[in-house]
Amino acid sequence: QVQLVDAGGGLVQAGGSLTLSCAASGRTFSAYLMGWFRQAPGKEREFVARITWSSGSTFYADSVKGRFTIYRDKAKNTGYLQMNSLKPEDTAVYYCAGRLPDRASYDYWGQGTQVTVSS
Repeated sequence: QVQLVDAGGGLVQAGGSLTLSCAASGRTFSAYLMGWFRQAPGKEREFVARITWSSGSTFYADSVKGRFTIYRDKAKNTGYLQMNSLKPEDTAVYYCAGRLPDRASYDYWGQGTQVTVSS
């Protein structure tokens, strides 16, 4: 079983930056992928980025490519989402999630952290 605790959200002005964190516990995360998702009010949850824990390979949604960076600290068993050049449309609750590579869906989810970008 894996537990994920995400944190780091807040209120920031457009053009600003925030870094979210996701601490994994309960089982070594080395075999997993970590993803970040977000859900804005009245909208469906959407994929943001993912990282393969073992290799560090990353993949991003087009909407955040070039502005967001996903990375991990293996020693701390913690993943991060660095968000730069934030826009009001980035406002959402952000969730980290984990899955094994052969799973189609994410099995483990953080509780979510609110990011609000003011114009």
